[in-house]
Amino acid sequence: MAEAFQPSDAELGDGLLDRTMNTCPQPVYAAMREHGSVIRMNEHSVLVARHGEVMEALRDPDRFSSDMDAVEMGNVRPLIPLQIDPPDHLKFRKLLDPLFAPREVARLEAEVRRLTNELIDEFADDGHVELNEAFAVPLPCTIFLALLGLPQRDLPRFLRIKDDIIRPPGMATREANAIRRRTAQEIYDYFEPVVEARRSEPRDDLITRLVDAEVDGHRLTSEDILDICFLFLIAGLDTVTATLTCSVAYLAQHPDDRHARADHPSLIPAAVEELLRWETPVPGVARVCRHDTEIGGVDVAAGTRVTVMIGSANTDGSEFEHADVVDFHREGNRHLAFGGGIHRCLGSHLARLELRVALEELHRRIPDYELEPGTVLEYSEALRNVEPLPLTWQVRE
Repeated sequence: MAEAFQPSDAELGDGLLDRTMNTCPQPVYAAMREHGSVIRMNEHSVLVARHGEVMEALRDPDRFSSDMDAVEMGNVRPLIPLQIDPPDHLKFRKLLDPLFAPREVARLEAEVRRLTNELIDEFADDGHVELNEAFAVPLPCTIFLALLGLPQRDLPRFLRIKDDIIRPPGMATREANAIRRRTAQEIYDYFEPVVEARRSEPRDDLITRLVDAEVDGHRLTSEDILDICFLFLIAGLDTVTATLTCSVAYLAQHPDDRHARADHPSLIPAAVEELLRWETPVPGVARVCRHDTEIGGVDVAAGTRVTVMIGSANTDGSEFEHADVVDFHREGNRHLAFGGGIHRCLGSHLARLELRVALEELHRRIPDYELEPGTVLEYSEALRNVEPLPLTWQVRE
């Protein structure tokens, strides 16, 4: 078998995988693909870079598992359905997919639009805003609370919880892991009485629908619902925030594209898809190799952590024509920003709704924003979020 490309210390320091990966990842992805399909980072970790092999890994959970060995967030059980592999994965998707189907999500549009405008009301007449704090961070959290029938007064608590799980102080330290475990227990403690309350007093909310869901005689247990809510919290909030900041940052720097979207809102859905492809705010997803195998002609040992680079796949010219340019008129945009295979994002339709409505309302009410003069955009590691994102505009009389 061929040997995986392994970057030298000089190459790492020269920009292959340094902060350029956060700010402008597309040339880094191209460099990865030029070297080969598989990049060995160390004895226990590889990256998969080319579209064909990325799809192979995403579509083969028997070899490349998504279970807790791939990612652990302080949870005591696998998060449903992300960390459940076949055969159990199918029964959960059969229960959950109808709850997040396009028709069900479409019913939420009026409420999402109302919540979006309530946030914009707070800064539309100011002529300036730091978009993260005022809009991009609270929007998905506010929608999350409304969807689950939880009180909006708990918003600060959930903002803290998601940060303590996703980006605790120290990140990879022992202290950070302890914070994650404590926060995970807080999530379980919060949702357990809520789930039991919905069993005795149903409401028109997602938790009640989870309680009532049944397929082929199978119903979700209370623990199942806790694990679904846990995943929904950590997977559905930061990803929408990051996509929104990356998208607005791009449009702020490309006024012609921004004006076209503001003048013709019907163009926004295609823009959402192309910016998901180009920016790919979740650049990679984790898998763990179940047993000795090979991919891209490279041997990979059991237990190896496999980072599947969907950002690289999304800019691979073997799959996308003119992959290295942003084309808002791209047809058949089969990007992988929501993953692929059986673990493709359960909430993709909801995320699309949130992003579309957010961009529609923002550009309807504030069409001529730009970056605050002197701003140097900073993109966070791993999840590509632009923070801070200060915008200015002329307030219309």
